[in-house]
Amino acid sequence: MTTISERVSQSAFDGSRLRVVLLLDLHDGAQKQFLEAYEHMRNQVASIPGHISDQLCQSIENPSQWLITSEWESAPPFLAWVNSEEHVATVQPLHSCVRDTRSLRFSVLRETARTDGAAPVESGLQPVPRIGDGVVRHALTFTVKPGTEDIVAKILADYESPQARVDENTRLRRTSLFMHGNRVVRAVEVEGDLLAALRHVSRQPEVRAVEEALNPYLEQDRDLSDPDSARMFFTRAALPTVHHVTAGHHAPGDVQRHALFYQAKEGCGMALARLLAGQDEETADDAGSPVASSTIFQRDDVVVRLLEVSGPLGAQPALALGIGGPRKAAMLGRLLDGGANGLPSNDQEAARFLAQAEMKLITDRRATEA
Repeated sequence: MTTISERVSQSAFDGSRLRVVLLLDLHDGAQKQFLEAYEHMRNQVASIPGHISDQLCQSIENPSQWLITSEWESAPPFLAWVNSEEHVATVQPLHSCVRDTRSLRFSVLRETARTDGAAPVESGLQPVPRIGDGVVRHALTFTVKPGTEDIVAKILADYESPQARVDENTRLRRTSLFMHGNRVVRAVEVEGDLLAALRHVSRQPEVRAVEEALNPYLEQDRDLSDPDSARMFFTRAALPTVHHVTAGHHAPGDVQRHALFYQAKEGCGMALARLLAGQDEETADDAGSPVASSTIFQRDDVVVRLLEVSGPLGAQPALALGIGGPRKAAMLGRLLDGGANGLPSNDQEAARFLAQAEMKLITDRRATEA
């Protein structure tokens, strides 16, 4: 039986400095408007805690192509900023100037010595490269009107999977849909370019039909025929990956997929995600753990943990919840919205807590090749 040969890990919590690269293709004649919008954005972001510097560059080969790079002390302050309503409002003026964009985010691993004789800055460098598996993980989340959950679940379950092949370098791998009350979470896995895959999916007739069918039931109104409305909806719905680890000692066919929903106290979402990430890193080193992999998605005070588990999810409920030991259980209780009232102190209470957190699986499928 074939098993995964190496541990796979990615994390926003490794403490390394972050380099963000934004590639832009401007509309003809939009340079002046773009520069004015950029100056406003630059002044806003300069005051954000964790921001170090940024640069605006223009291509010497194609004046319509621009590049914005920024450096941050670490990933968490950048993610808090880029997922905020303040950021949405700040970048809104850029949208009418830009034909196309692509955002890339990198941990700083090495740095060359400075030529002015000053010592290089060694702090904030990622100590060792992480091992990847060629898969990009992303999620979207939104809420539907209370009372429409069953209708929405049927719409989401009854659709034809889009073709997996996007281009020669990009392929859809898996889509999983979960619900927790009136909240929907759609987790996707892509080999290659995530943005190209999301654009490919959005153009498919079967997917557009599902999205249009959902519109009457959404709590946040949207008009997919209006690019600004669609962009705003999907910007707010983005649920980024902040941590992923695959242990590397489970056979892929022996595991089942589950999702857990954690509602953090106001302002505690990032701290909660960090706590769960630390537990999952420890669990990955335990060959006896039933957790084969964990992916943590977080935005504001919403945290979703996607698990691949061998055997029943409730066999080790505290471990499945990400709270190995009473100290971490107490920390979880302090970070969860209302969590201290139902804090699990034994396996029976942990099992009840786990049942409350588990999301309902609506569909889990791999996209078809043909």
